[in-house]
Amino acid sequence: MITLEGDGCMRYQETMTAGKAVVECLKIEGVKHVFNVPGESFLAVLDELESQSEIELLSARHEGGAGFMAEGYAKVSGKVGVAMATRGVGGANISIAIHTAFQDSTPMVVFLGQVKREFREREGFQEVDFGRNFKEIAKWTVEISDAKRVPELVQRAFRVAQTGRPGPVVVSLPEDMLLDEALMTFGPPTQKSKPVPSPEELKKFEELLSKAERPIVIAGGGIRRSGAEDALVEFLDKYKLPVAAGYRRHDLINNEHEAYIGQFILSAPPSLIQHVKESDLVIALGTRLSEATSQDYSILPWGQSLVHVDIEASTIGKVYAPDLGIVSDLNSALKAFTKLDLDKNWSEWQAVCRRSFEKLVENPGDGSIYSEIARVIHDQLPEEAMLTMDAGNFASWFNTGFPLRRSNSLIAPTNGAMGYGLPAAVGAKHAVPDRPVIALCGDGGVMMTVQEIETSVRSKRPIVCIVFNNGKYGTIRMHQELHYPGKVIGTDIGNVDFAKMAEGMGAVGVKVENKEGFEGAFKEALSRNVTTLIDVRCHDVEHIVNGKTIRDLRSISVR
Repeated sequence: MITLEGDGCMRYQETMTAGKAVVECLKIEGVKHVFNVPGESFLAVLDELESQSEIELLSARHEGGAGFMAEGYAKVSGKVGVAMATRGVGGANISIAIHTAFQDSTPMVVFLGQVKREFREREGFQEVDFGRNFKEIAKWTVEISDAKRVPELVQRAFRVAQTGRPGPVVVSLPEDMLLDEALMTFGPPTQKSKPVPSPEELKKFEELLSKAERPIVIAGGGIRRSGAEDALVEFLDKYKLPVAAGYRRHDLINNEHEAYIGQFILSAPPSLIQHVKESDLVIALGTRLSEATSQDYSILPWGQSLVHVDIEASTIGKVYAPDLGIVSDLNSALKAFTKLDLDKNWSEWQAVCRRSFEKLVENPGDGSIYSEIARVIHDQLPEEAMLTMDAGNFASWFNTGFPLRRSNSLIAPTNGAMGYGLPAAVGAKHAVPDRPVIALCGDGGVMMTVQEIETSVRSKRPIVCIVFNNGKYGTIRMHQELHYPGKVIGTDIGNVDFAKMAEGMGAVGVKVENKEGFEGAFKEALSRNVTTLIDVRCHDVEHIVNGKTIRDLRSISVR
């Protein structure tokens, strides 16, 4: 080994195989967990992982599950999630997790085995051109054809994945390349830059804020990624500003805080939308103002002032042209904003917005089993619990009326990926093994990745999975009733006994029919250190979404 030291950073050279160099890069970048479905095309990497103890290798039951585990782990830990799959078929299966990471700005590095270099461009067995295949859903895709470039390109992959707006990077590894030996040159681990607002930008921000009569803050995932939750609260407390969370980001602040006024769900409460339209200054922090958050890109009226702060320059102005765009680390920006010599606050305006939110939370519920179960979960949930949420209409009962008390307590896919909740919970449990992790799922979504119950059992990462089982693809049925009232086309699905299925994979399976049965089952599930699936039988087929029945939807049909 040749070691070079300079400028406080260690670099070294060593001759080894490319497969070993990949693992060496993982160690340099601080990787502790790798989620995969093994494949013959990257056996050389698996062999090197087996011969060391610093990195835990977990084999999932499906590449989509492995990808969701890595994505969930990355969201909760703040570290890069690493997943591996083989060639075109594995790449296709894991692509939904890559898309999730892309839209959620989650740092991931996905290694995909590739056919031998001499077989490329011949449509070899399971061959896919990953560069073209993942162009739209990955930050960067690279195929390593020269063994000696493994350290350079793998370490670059980790740098790209976690700097600027984080996201997924795909690294293609030709099978024969991994066996080549070369003199490898390793660099230091990635250091994330933390840009700060310039004095001119701070002055302009102070001018805009001081002139505003009804400013409002929209906070997105960039707050969590920069560890700025405390800085956000300090900023809000100083100026008494109201804050709304971006789509599925409502755990950025204790929802009982006086500043919190709600979340921009797919159909946000009219009062929240009205308050944003009434405001004369919107301060968007770490959000790309997505379709959901911006309510179909309609939330900001013409002429409204906008300050947009984000770590990624290309995000600013992508949806709305800001009066002031600041490229900055959110933690640094918020601390700088709080230190401004501005002796003014908006406590009365904040209180108006907060009262609207409190009226929504005070809603006793719609009498459905979903509403009753959500209340039980909220009341029994340990303060340190972590929730993962799948896509589906059951989630509507966990939005406005389910206030979260702790930051970093919920992860969910903003791209609506079904099958996310259960494997993401397994990944989250690897990140926070001492915290209870509860997956909230519908029967449609959980069936797509339910096999990962076995992965949870085998890896000794116990989770609680709650399945709202109504025998329907509920979200699509809702849209169906709005556009084609009374016609049920393909949205009724079969009756599955998920409790028995869980038992067959070594977990505890419980079937409940009502609130009373769920109360005891959930309490026991939290007390035992064993993966538990609770199959909630939702016989009330009329309640298809929070606050609306099928009959209601038909009455307001757009046709």
